[in-house]
Amino acid sequence: MTIELDADQRAAADRLARLVDGRGRPVKGARGVYLHGRPGRGKTMLMDRCIATVAADRVKRYHFHRFFAELHSAAYESGSIDTAIERLLGSARLVCFDEFHVHDIGDAMLIARMLDALFARRITLVLTSNYPPEQLLPNPLFHDRFLPTIARIVERLDVISIDGPTDYRMLRTRDASSGFTAGRYLIGCAPTEGAVEVPIGDRTIRARAVDGDAITVDFTALCGAATSAADYVRLARRFRRWTIEGVPRLREVPPDWAMRLVNLVDVLYDADLELTVCAAAPLPELVDGVAGVPDISRTASRLCEISQPVTAMAW
Repeated sequence: MTIELDADQRAAADRLARLVDGRGRPVKGARGVYLHGRPGRGKTMLMDRCIATVAADRVKRYHFHRFFAELHSAAYESGSIDTAIERLLGSARLVCFDEFHVHDIGDAMLIARMLDALFARRITLVLTSNYPPEQLLPNPLFHDRFLPTIARIVERLDVISIDGPTDYRMLRTRDASSGFTAGRYLIGCAPTEGAVEVPIGDRTIRARAVDGDAITVDFTALCGAATSAADYVRLARRFRRWTIEGVPRLREVPPDWAMRLVNLVDVLYDADLELTVCAAAPLPELVDGVAGVPDISRTASRLCEISQPVTAMAW
């Protein structure tokens, strides 16, 4: 399907184009861009179109979960945020973070230090987010502590809303040949019999089956335990095809279980890994009535892509 850019998207595309000169180099000292809006409005697409015009050695593009996991690891090994950033970004002068968000006060303090380090290096940033800057770290117990960082974001980046009426993922028919959209959304399927211990660092999770680069795992084993987005990043490096069985109506489980599913879908979607979901209900019912999970709408938008008709031969 050919998509014609709406007014918000055209304005953002024009602004992003000004970050790059005619020779594919980031403009030195350019103000960055913060794109925000509801899921499926084209923020990532616009960012990736901009990245495609830049020389590869001058740009770094990260999903925020993956960058944060690598930053934690590099900072632990080196003992320094500055050294970790140098290691991760190298010679890049344009750095792009997809799905930027702040929900945890501990993460917020590290993000504040990271942004200060990037701004000090005069690295140009492009951030996409479902939240305008003033809604980052919305928890009223901690929000005031993040206000200075929000002020620096607004000072250093042009904030642009991409929030047209259409969620384009809802319109897109899927290509079942490879990647995330090669998966399926199934209702009421029988569970796989079996148990395999899969290591994550110094501990394990219990999968139902492992076959080469494919893993089948129960929702409770994966999301009901204390797994982090960094754990999912590690597993995604090993497994390219995922099946999550026994996914209940998410209003029936604790919010932190549902939040882990949000994180997992984010990681798999960004890495473009095949995902099959075996759920207890159709997608609208699966996510209906979920409270205390701020990013559930993004998960619904992404899972919509595997619940749509295919463009080629059916499975």
